[in-house]
Amino acid sequence: MTTDIGVPTTSQVSQASAAPAVGYTTFDSDNHYYEATDAFTRYIDPSMAKRAMQWAEIDGRRRLLVGGKVNRFIPNPSFDPVAKPGSLDEYFRGRNPEAKDMRTLFGELEPIRAEYRDRDARLAVMDAQGLDGCFLFPTLGVGMEEALADDPPALVAAFRAFNRWLEDDWGYAYRDRIFAVPMITLVDVDAAADELARVLDADARMVCIKGGPAHSPTGLVSPADRSFDPFWGLVNESGVSVGIHSGDAGYGRYINDWEPFGQLEAFRHSPLRSVIGSDRPPFETMAALVCQGLFDRFPNVRVASIEAGADWVPALVKKLAKVWGQLPSAFLSDPVERFREHVWVAPFYEDDFSVLKDVLGVERLLFGSDWPHAEGLPEPRDFALDLRRHHFDEDDIRTIMRDNGRMLTVRAS
Repeated sequence: MTTDIGVPTTSQVSQASAAPAVGYTTFDSDNHYYEATDAFTRYIDPSMAKRAMQWAEIDGRRRLLVGGKVNRFIPNPSFDPVAKPGSLDEYFRGRNPEAKDMRTLFGELEPIRAEYRDRDARLAVMDAQGLDGCFLFPTLGVGMEEALADDPPALVAAFRAFNRWLEDDWGYAYRDRIFAVPMITLVDVDAAADELARVLDADARMVCIKGGPAHSPTGLVSPADRSFDPFWGLVNESGVSVGIHSGDAGYGRYINDWEPFGQLEAFRHSPLRSVIGSDRPPFETMAALVCQGLFDRFPNVRVASIEAGADWVPALVKKLAKVWGQLPSAFLSDPVERFREHVWVAPFYEDDFSVLKDVLGVERLLFGSDWPHAEGLPEPRDFALDLRRHHFDEDDIRTIMRDNGRMLTVRAS
């Protein structure tokens, strides 16, 4: 099979040659671990244990309870067995000519590998993959905030416990190569600022917040609302990068108006949800940060959109330019320039990179493989093959594959 412009797919090229896609080490801005089963429970405040995460045996299967309810965000939250890296590569390129169901597309599962949970084993794999470093994000964790949003004290306690586990098992800057990203919830702004200060002291280089409207004591509100300024002020002062990784952004509450669906489950799709669901959270979140003046108030803030694709970027830039022309007095500065100055984007490997080069710029594009997830690339550096497919020159490829991500590990001054 070839692509629609007549060149081999990345998987074909990888299988045809053992030569790496690039001849230098790279920085992957979207790597993942599979959480240990005690990730949320090892350090949980005992008084919150039953209100946060628990494991239970139900009908002969081990289930994750969150807030006392079975959580289905990840069908198999113990991750053993687990899908092979990149097993859904072709599916996410829009190719499923045999109309296979999701279970068939996943293929044969395998026992969990050491490198998914052990940092030294991971470094050995990174050496083989040609990765100098990576930002390391949760798999289960990015779906947990919505599940506990109705119990703010339990949510704060769960994320604090999770980050302490993360420090134990991975570290925030292990050997200056593995940069595990702690999670912060804004549901209690004072607790958010306290936890941010704590992880900064432990050398966190990026922190992760949920996309979409933030939970607050008064209900849902923009993450750029001034009530969250104590958190953003510390981000601004410290220069730490903020990642907004896809997960459960709570948009089921809107899409359910069109198609009742129940609790969000990874890899459970419908045509309607696939068409309308993926671009709204990053589009609307970044629009809010720009239009509500976050970057004017805090000019040192850097935000990275991770694993949310980039099809939404051209539309957002177009909208910002139009509103700037219509209502210039509503802005302190050009919103398109603020967006381009403060936001980095990790596109999906199947996105149209050539458009992104024009509307965002090479300096704001990040290489992210999503390894070792099924929807990611089986060989991370093969991301460069898709850049070449869209006619990026080698200097631009090096900037995206290595320099941009590594730069975000250094706190802005």
